[in-house]
Amino acid sequence: MVTLKNSELTVKVNEMGAELRSIVYNDTEYMWEGKPEIWSGTAPIMFPICGGLKEDKYLLNGKEYTLTKHGFAKLSLFEVESATDDCAVFLLRSSDETKSSYPFDFEFRVIYTLNGKSLKVDYKVDNKSADTMYFNVGAHEAYATPEGIEDYDVLFDSEQTLSAQNLYGNILAHTSYPIIKDSKVLPLYDKYFILDALPFKDISFKAATLRNRKTGRAIRIDFPHAPYFLLWHKHGAGYMCLEPWNGIPDVPGSSYDIIEKEGITALSANNTFTFTHTITVVE
Repeated sequence: MVTLKNSELTVKVNEMGAELRSIVYNDTEYMWEGKPEIWSGTAPIMFPICGGLKEDKYLLNGKEYTLTKHGFAKLSLFEVESATDDCAVFLLRSSDETKSSYPFDFEFRVIYTLNGKSLKVDYKVDNKSADTMYFNVGAHEAYATPEGIEDYDVLFDSEQTLSAQNLYGNILAHTSYPIIKDSKVLPLYDKYFILDALPFKDISFKAATLRNRKTGRAIRIDFPHAPYFLLWHKHGAGYMCLEPWNGIPDVPGSSYDIIEKEGITALSANNTFTFTHTITVVE
């Protein structure tokens, strides 16, 4: 476990999965504790896919590969490339094991940087292959809602009209249903999560704040380049995940060809892609 600390925040990150495990401000824990009997995760990182593939498989140049939901980064041990009091860099390199499901040479870095009451998270992908590399990356951070999610709202900086896509396991349906209309406030209800998540496509907002409407306890996530955003929690559990993604699960009728996958990122040889979000404790 790597600990970062400044005058405002204490942050802990596990080398397994480069997973954020704790954000403490004024002796208050803002992350879900990861109870194994409910859900052991706190912030699994999604790479090289976000969500699931149809039948957990894809095609590349006519060859079939198996890749399970959210990819393998969350189950991989990262190297601590560097660490100071306020910044840590975690590195995952391609290996024979990763190439069995994802045949690219890459370096994937997760960089955590403290600045006051904010934690900046950079996902940096370097394509070390001779060919174009196809991937997605996304965050899946679970923030503590010990009073229950129905005491909380998700707030936006401007009025939004949002419809959530229907999600059935690994498949994102073409249909959607309305959530809010011309509002800055999305009240949370546990019923939304009986089946799965609330996925939002083609988003115009670039930040969201999870706030307890009774106590004012709040945490804000800024995601300037995310085309997709999801809310998820396990029905009845004491956390809410705010998830900026740069990819999306497969849709019905998918051809399996990863080059044709909706939202896929294509990174040419010897180039770098960076996807950033920032977590801020709001008083």
